[in-house]
Amino acid sequence: MEQKTSLTEIMEHIDPGSLNYQEWINVGMALKQEGYSVNAWDMWSSRDTGRYHRGECARKWNSFSGSSSPVTGGTIVQMALDHGWVPERGHELDWCDTIQRDSEKVVVDQNWIEGKEVHEPEDWNPVDHLVRYLETLFEAGENVGYVTGSWEKTDEKGTRWLPQKGSWDRTAGQLIEQLNQCNGDIGAVLGDYNPEAGAWIRFNPLDGNGCKNENVTEYRYALVESDSTEIDQQNAILRELELPIACLVHSGKKSLHAIVRVDASDYNEYRKRVDYLYDVCQKNGIVVDTQNRNPSRLSRMPGILRKGKKQFLVDTNIGKASWNEWYEWIEGVNDDLPEPEGLDSVWDNLPELAPCLIEGILRKGHKMLIAGPSKAGKSFLQIELCVAIAEGKKWLSWDCAQGRVMYVNLELDRASCLHRFKDVYMTMGIEARNLHNIDIWNLRGKSVPMDKLAPKLIRRAAKKDYVAIIIDPIYKVITGDENSADQMANFCNQFDKVCTELGCAVIYCHHHSKGAQGGKKSMDRASGSGVFARDPDALLDLIELEPTEALLKQEENKAICNACKCYLDAHYQWQSELSQDDLLSSTQMLAYCEEHLDKWQMKALERQIEAVKKAVKARTAWRIEGTLREFPKFEPVNLWFDYPVHRMDDVGSLADLQADAEKPAWEKATQRRRENAKKERQKKLNEFEIAFQNIEFDGREISASELAEVLETNTKELLSWLGTGKRQKKELREKFEKYSGEDGKTYIRRKGAQGEQDHDSEQ
Repeated sequence: MEQKTSLTEIMEHIDPGSLNYQEWINVGMALKQEGYSVNAWDMWSSRDTGRYHRGECARKWNSFSGSSSPVTGGTIVQMALDHGWVPERGHELDWCDTIQRDSEKVVVDQNWIEGKEVHEPEDWNPVDHLVRYLETLFEAGENVGYVTGSWEKTDEKGTRWLPQKGSWDRTAGQLIEQLNQCNGDIGAVLGDYNPEAGAWIRFNPLDGNGCKNENVTEYRYALVESDSTEIDQQNAILRELELPIACLVHSGKKSLHAIVRVDASDYNEYRKRVDYLYDVCQKNGIVVDTQNRNPSRLSRMPGILRKGKKQFLVDTNIGKASWNEWYEWIEGVNDDLPEPEGLDSVWDNLPELAPCLIEGILRKGHKMLIAGPSKAGKSFLQIELCVAIAEGKKWLSWDCAQGRVMYVNLELDRASCLHRFKDVYMTMGIEARNLHNIDIWNLRGKSVPMDKLAPKLIRRAAKKDYVAIIIDPIYKVITGDENSADQMANFCNQFDKVCTELGCAVIYCHHHSKGAQGGKKSMDRASGSGVFARDPDALLDLIELEPTEALLKQEENKAICNACKCYLDAHYQWQSELSQDDLLSSTQMLAYCEEHLDKWQMKALERQIEAVKKAVKARTAWRIEGTLREFPKFEPVNLWFDYPVHRMDDVGSLADLQADAEKPAWEKATQRRRENAKKERQKKLNEFEIAFQNIEFDGREISASELAEVLETNTKELLSWLGTGKRQKKELREKFEKYSGEDGKTYIRRKGAQGEQDHDSEQ
């Protein structure tokens, strides 16, 4: 395996002498942020013999105390790239690497580019060159910065002429007027310059108070200059790139100075656009001098002589008319879109359709969204799908192709996630023969936006031959505002990248918007922009159903019967002794068990029955509706969520239930009151029966006062429960009655019980 290049190795490609002070500081900050020692910075800095001072690195290092926006190692990498470093091809992708086409932003084929010669003007009119330069770049009222003074510096690089501070007190209009009246003597207007050094001019307007970045009033232009590319090659590439060049100036030596329109609104946008501009130039064969990034930077002034060579205006207003036009053109040239194809060319040789991953629902390499409200068990549903694909089994009512799957867990801690998988396997009753087909990527607490996660995911999944990648849940990785259509379109495009790069299906889930969903179409229920529902190739939407009391009783009856059967299978020979009708009746099954099982067996069975009754009460009912791009619409699928798995409603119990639509507030309140009253009546009946049973023995009579005391109420209140007109106590009157004893007291008995027949139901 090829080892990752260290930052110290990368720094070998950066000359510290070519950096300004802030760039040098940034290198130190980046090294400290990435865990390097101060020695690495000091040894590298010592290469700049002209400015290096022993101990200075250590003093600065100790002042780097951290930041909310730290300078990272990427800064050093970018500096090296800007200085011509080319990383070795074919290295294994690192965790933070991005997957990018080598041809991105490449317009010029350097193997075929022919140089375009630049000829010095024979009819030399220096003032005309400078005036045209000023007229092209500036408004009449804008201050212009320029330098005619220079000083000589000698170091290991040799002798150089460097600019002095210069002037910035006159406007372009004033300069143009004075130049037009100077009879060709530029020095009379700007000041005499050293013909060995030449002169310089700033290409962005200033405020008249200085010549630093903060004095720039409009971030209009950027400078592109290269000393390492032949002049004719520079000229050809700059024109081939169609850069929006306002002025192209020959430096009088070995470079062209392209004053490029960037039209930035502020300094931050200026920096981003210059970075983009330099990136495009670098990729197309111009090794840009990155020291020229600053908006207040000096460029060579046209109309000046430099060591006998002319600094002249080569051309104006070439390439695209504006930054935006050029940017759209560059992006369009490199859009990676296929060319249109004629249908007649493929009519008799159509490509094969991608095979099905989920029969009738989803093809391999396509996208599927599972949408639903909270508590629908969406995560469990996706885990069930993982199991079905890994083992080649059915998922709900659909057959799945067998293959390898990755489950990206963004929400659960590792232990909980692994236990869930085992619980689902066990509850589904599927033998775990193909666990090697399931990979789990646990990212709780480490998730990043999807545009950052996609390349990392692709790196991890490459060469693993996954047929599906399941991401749960996507709200953890949403990039941008989920209600913004364009931002969500960009977010969903990340799934396309994963599908395309890996050739596998991507399956993810999203939550419903707030409120009842029964009255909406399935694709309108997902929260946020409609892009969520319209982007995937398959949308499966879950909506909750409200089972009736009768249906829940039926489910409870089935669960009790099944519990009895399972217990009898294990402890008693019984199959031939009960009819089919008896097998479907919990009453008959319990009666049979009480007759044939001993006391301890019955207690064990009763515990199991209580557990299944509790599970039935916790069970929720759901309906899946689908919107499919590749397949015909399927009939809604009804299922129970019986934690931790979903079970198909094979007998059609849920078919007639309607999804809960939005009801008026008064209707919801009335329904809640009725439900609460019913629960209260049932609670009272249970308390009454328990109290009566506790004092009922040996056939003795139970007085109303005695029972009232046990129930912690008064006799009058207790008797009122069994009186006429008490509709809310109907269940009590059906089972119990009051009567008068021989002693004149009021007693309570079960209806139909032997004893005193004379009773007074009116009292």
